[in-house]
Amino acid sequence: MMRSIASAASSADDEATPIAAPTLFAALVGRDLRLAARRRVDVLLPLAFFTVAVSLFPLGVGPETETLRQIAPGVVWVCALLAAMLSVTQLYAGDFADGSLEQMLLSGESSLSIAAAKALAHWLLTGLPLVLAAPVFGLLFDMHQPAIAALVAGLLLGTPILSLLGGLGAALTLGLRSAGVLLILLIVPLCIPALIFGTGAVAAVEAGLDAQGHYSLLGALLIFTALVAPWATASALRIATE
Repeated sequence: MMRSIASAASSADDEATPIAAPTLFAALVGRDLRLAARRRVDVLLPLAFFTVAVSLFPLGVGPETETLRQIAPGVVWVCALLAAMLSVTQLYAGDFADGSLEQMLLSGESSLSIAAAKALAHWLLTGLPLVLAAPVFGLLFDMHQPAIAALVAGLLLGTPILSLLGGLGAALTLGLRSAGVLLILLIVPLCIPALIFGTGAVAAVEAGLDAQGHYSLLGALLIFTALVAPWATASALRIATE
C-alpha cells in the first residue's frame, strides 16, 4: 500500500515538473519587463546609442546615395551588435549582486528556464526595438523598399542570436573585473556569422538575387544557438554562484 502511494506521488511530481518550468519562464520574463519599466534610462540607452551611431555615418561619409546604400546594411548590423553588447553586460549583474540569482538557482527550478527567460526579456527590450527602428534608418540611407524589407527580416532572425550569445557571455563573466571588456572579446567573434549572413541578404536583394540562402543560414544559426546557448548559460550560472 505504501509503495503504491509513493509511486503515485512520484508520478504526480513528474507530471507537475513540466508545468513548473513554463510558469517560472513566464514569471521571469514578466519580472524583467516590469523592472525595465522602472529603469527606463537603462532600457533606452542601447536604443539611443544605436540611433546616434547610425545617424553619424551619413554625416561622416557624405551625401552620395549610392555609397550610403552600400554601407547601410553593415552599419546597421554593427551598431545593432554593439548596442546589444552594451545592454547585455547587466543582464545577470543586478540579480547576482542582491542574491536573487542564487535564490532562483537554489529554489530547485530549472536553470535552463532562467537562462532562456533572461535572453527572451533582453531581446524584447533591446532586439525588438532595433528591428522596429531599422526601416527608419533604411530610409535615412536611401535604401530601396526590398532592401529595407531584407534588412528587417535579417535583424528579426539575427537579433535573438545576439541576445542568446550575449546572455552566455554575461554568465561567463559574472562577478569578474572588467566583465564588459571580456564579454565583448568572447562574444563578438561568435556573432560575426550572423552579421555576415544578415548583410549578405541585403546585398543579394540589392543585386537582384534570391536571399533565401542567407535567411536559411540565419535560421539554422538561430536554431543551433537556441538549442546550445541556454544550456551553456545555465552551466555558467551554476559555476558562478558556487
